[in-house]
Parts: sequence; C-alpha cells; structure tokens
Amino acid sequence: MSNISFTSSAPGYWANENIPHEDWNSAKWQLKNRVSSLADIEKHLTLCEEERAGILLTGTKLATAITPHYFNLIHPTDPDCPIRRQVIPRIEETHTDPSEMADPCGEDSHMPVPGLVHRYPDRVLFLVTDRCASYCRYCTRSRVVSGVSDQKLETQWDMAIDYLKKTPQVRDVLLSGGDPLLFSDVKLEKLLSKLHAIPHIQFIRIGSRIPIFLPQRITPELCATLRKFHPLFISIHTNHPKELTTEVHEALGRLADAGVMMGNQSVLLDKVNDSVDVQRELVQKLLMCRVRPYYLYQGDLIEGTAHLRTSISKGIEIIDGLRGHTSGYAIPQYVVDAPGGGGKIPINPEYIVESNEERTVLRNYEGKEFVYSESKLVPHPL
Repeated sequence: MSNISFTSSAPGYWANENIPHEDWNSAKWQLKNRVSSLADIEKHLTLCEEERAGILLTGTKLATAITPHYFNLIHPTDPDCPIRRQVIPRIEETHTDPSEMADPCGEDSHMPVPGLVHRYPDRVLFLVTDRCASYCRYCTRSRVVSGVSDQKLETQWDMAIDYLKKTPQVRDVLLSGGDPLLFSDVKLEKLLSKLHAIPHIQFIRIGSRIPIFLPQRITPELCATLRKFHPLFISIHTNHPKELTTEVHEALGRLADAGVMMGNQSVLLDKVNDSVDVQRELVQKLLMCRVRPYYLYQGDLIEGTAHLRTSISKGIEIIDGLRGHTSGYAIPQYVVDAPGGGGKIPINPEYIVESNEERTVLRNYEGKEFVYSESKLVPHPL
C-alpha cells in the first residue's frame, strides 16, 4: 500500500547490555534509565566543544534528560543530527538576543489562577505538571519546566477547577505542562473525570510528546482510560520523520484504535526540519500513523534559542512547497505565536495576485495564474 517504512529504535546503544525485553518495553524502566549526565552521554556520543560546554552548564535553565528509546535515534558523531539538535544542550543556550523573552507567549500575564491560562474566549490552557519524559532545548516553557530554573510552576488545582466551573464560556480545555501523560492512569483519570463532569466543557485536549519520547507509556490500560472521556484530542509533537519509529507507529495506532483524535504540532527548527523534503516526508508519514498534521510553529522567541530558529520566510517557502505536491490533509497551518501574548497568527504564502470588484487573479502551486470573476449578472428589467 505504501513505500513509507518504520524502523525500530531498539536496541541501539544498549545492544550489548542484555536488557530484558520486558524492561526495554517498560515506561518505568525507560524513565529510570534516562540519559542525563555528561558521562552517560559521552559513553555513546562524540561531542563537539559547543555541546560539551552546553552540557556542563545544563541544570541552570533546563535540565537534560533523554529516554533510551529517543537517545537511540541520535547519530553518534554528527552534531547536526536533527534528533541530536533537539535534546543535546549547546553553549549557544547561554547567549540571549535582546528580542528574546522568558515567557514569549505571555502565559503568565493571562492566568486568572496559578497554572490556568485563559487567553482565548472559549478555551483554556491547564498547566498540570512541569516534568517531561525528555527535554527539548527550544522548550517554550523552559522558565518553569524540569524544575531547575528560578521560576516554579505552582498550579492551584482546586482554584483552577473552581474557576472552570464558574466560567461557562469555556468549552475546550487543553492539558499541558510539562507532559500530562506522565501521570499515572489513576491520577489522569481523576483529573479527566473532574473536567468531564463540568457541563459546559465540550471536549478536552492533551498536549503530549510522550508518544514520541516514550511510546512504551501508551499501554492498552492507558488507552482504556482515555476511551472513557470522548471527545478527546491529543496533540502530539513530532518534528522529524526519523522520530516516527515502529514503536511510535504502534503506540499511535493504539490511541487511534481507542478513538482518540490526533493532530501533530511541529516546531520549525534550523538543521532539523527546515526543508520541503523533510517536511513532506514527515507529514506523509504522520498520515500513515493516523495523525493529522495540525500546526507548524515558527520558533518562539525563547531565551537562548536563536541558534535553533529559522526565518518566517523559510516557513512560508516550506508551506508553498507542500501545497499541491501532497494531500491537503497533510499540510499543516503555519503559525506564529505572537510575542507577548497575542495568540496564534496564521501565515500563508501569497496566492492572490490581484483583487478588485470585478475579478481576483489567483496563483496555483505551479505558479500559473487564473482569473476568478467577481462580477454579477445584472437582472434584466421586466
């Protein structure tokens, strides 16, 4: 049916350690054995000077932690490996551009209660944890995520639930953090039950990179728990086709079979996914995993991430290169989360060449122009 292939991440760097199959496939084992120190990283990777210096300074802004599953995808010697650039610290993280911010999306200024962001009229962002299975070096919430920065996430659970009960215009709750799927099945079910019981909340979304970093967590038991709370959406976060391994493909399949609707959110990153070819392979592979490409984010202006950001023109070029060359279902919406809290602003290539009261001239994916008539027939007098 398709020439798209999925390859396993195991056993990789752990091939000679005789890890029992049941351990490798255990989320608890994966979390317990995350790679987090310079010594552990250097057992397997040849680091460049910028990486080594970055790892030595990690822990002052954002912790380093990489699951064995994800670590196996890293090239051992190439510092420009697209997987490596996402999770291995670099010294450039200590360089701050004047335009960068600790809270580029303005979340802290839109919290009616601690941990609950209410920026859009009918939906809220509920920050339920500050921990992840692995830590992305471009994390939008590096100011609070991983527990090593000066600012801490201090979610007030009872106040948040009470606010939601008293705010009937809220119909959509997005659980994020950190990663909500790190919660135990019991804890997650308790939270979902409380939200599901609020009459005006129509559906719940979960933002998670667990299916990518820790597919072992997507168990039949977890899927049975999630099945109780439809309509339920999960926004996964995949940036590169290499991340979509056999294990990830199977985990996403379990979620889809449980009726969970899934969309993907990518961040446009320098030397990771900033080409039409990589993006096309990614979005087509996502559809084979039953995941709809949803957003392609321009990198937020987070302190210490200039080395990972691309230009907005690059994002427009990529969307233009996808449109007409793959299924419309495969094309995400390119957005900029406006600095300072302005919300998501869609960015598209220019397809309107000229427009007036009589006609609109349109450009298609091949660069050809077509005229759409705007004139209307004048009724014939009786």
